[in-house]
Amino acid sequence: MLVMKTLALGQSALRKGRWSCSQQIYFITAVTQQRFKAFANPCIARHMSRLVYTGQLLESACCLCWIVMPDHIHLLIELKNMSLPREMNRFKSKSAIALNQLMNRSGRFWAKSFYDHAVRSDESVRDIARYMIYNPVRAGLVSRPGDYPYWHAVWL
Repeated sequence: MLVMKTLALGQSALRKGRWSCSQQIYFITAVTQQRFKAFANPCIARHMSRLVYTGQLLESACCLCWIVMPDHIHLLIELKNMSLPREMNRFKSKSAIALNQLMNRSGRFWAKSFYDHAVRSDESVRDIARYMIYNPVRAGLVSRPGDYPYWHAVWL
């Protein structure tokens, strides 16, 4: 029981002293519960891609780039007027409902937390997008980024 309380405190402590800013660009990684490779199934990966591409999951953010990997998703978003935790909660909740329904299952789809990095003014947003798009190559899923179907960037 003490371990669970420590873990819970640790996750909330990650957000202490942090705030989200409107017009800020964030690099986000959200991982599936227990690294379940749901998106290794092309049907599930296509459905998630459609949800992100059509803008159904983000209420107050503009998605500049995204990629769906077998057990996680990367997003590059520009936050508008909602806090980042609230925006991500909405994103994960709506996508979990849709994906669980498609997979005929229930329960937690995403891991509780997510990784975020506020892009600094000295960082190149396009370099971060390139890093994201090369993820399937580094993971050995394809030999060229263009061969991987589950991604999009506004610059294309």
